[in-house]
Amino acid sequence: MGNVREALKTKKRIVVKIGSSSLMHPETDRLNLLKIEKLVRILVDMKNSGKDVVLVSSGAIAVGRNTIGMHRRPEGLPEKQACAAIGQAKLMMVYQKIFAEYNTVAAQVLLTKSVMLNDESRKNAENTFNELMKMGAIPVVNENDTISTSEIEQVQTFGDNDRLSAIVASIIQADLLVLLSDIDGMYTDDPNKNPGAKFISLVEHISDDLIHMGKESSGSGVGTGGMAAKIIAAKIANNSGVDMVITNGNKLDNIQAIMNGEEVGTLFLRHQDQSFDLLELI
Repeated sequence: MGNVREALKTKKRIVVKIGSSSLMHPETDRLNLLKIEKLVRILVDMKNSGKDVVLVSSGAIAVGRNTIGMHRRPEGLPEKQACAAIGQAKLMMVYQKIFAEYNTVAAQVLLTKSVMLNDESRKNAENTFNELMKMGAIPVVNENDTISTSEIEQVQTFGDNDRLSAIVASIIQADLLVLLSDIDGMYTDDPNKNPGAKFISLVEHISDDLIHMGKESSGSGVGTGGMAAKIIAAKIANNSGVDMVITNGNKLDNIQAIMNGEEVGTLFLRHQDQSFDLLELI
């Protein structure tokens, strides 16, 4: 275990994904500004140490609905997209302001599934990411919810930002993907329902049994990605040559601990598959 964890210290291009539930105060569903400030400080410090950093951030719909005083999850697609349009602008304003306090530029990148399915568009996206990082900016990525359609059926959307973050990690040839979740990592069962569930520290291969363990459940009223979505993300990342760690987003110091080679979260080891077709899992 020590050797594979030690190897994380050498990672140079890191994608960090944070979900809606990790960005908001659970009591009010309002933005947790202290947590966002700490996240930004950690990411900027990573960049200052010579690493390329990309942030995939959920939260647009949750922020939008809160901005207009909607005390429920939006139901219809137009309602979701309208909330996303309001929330995305506000969320980026918050990120840009806090990143600027640390003398760093935040760049907004909104992606759609159609962009990733098109070879030319996908290459253009890759080139844009590379250029932004050359300029010293930190890309802040989200799905373009205002024009993506059929979210429930997941026909024209990624379905969740866990999958999106893995796709981003794949196309920019990242070394490591860190998924900030609402639990400490992968368990043999849902630890909220089964106190006997055992923690899994290392996954060397994503087996059918492991996939079966993943359950389409989310522990909050603002998130969309359950453990099943994270296992799909791990499959995309690992087969693309990217290590992935699931860790608790309520403990942001875990990011630094992971980069220091400490045994934090569940590590999914990369095993690059030359026959792997990214488009099959988009």
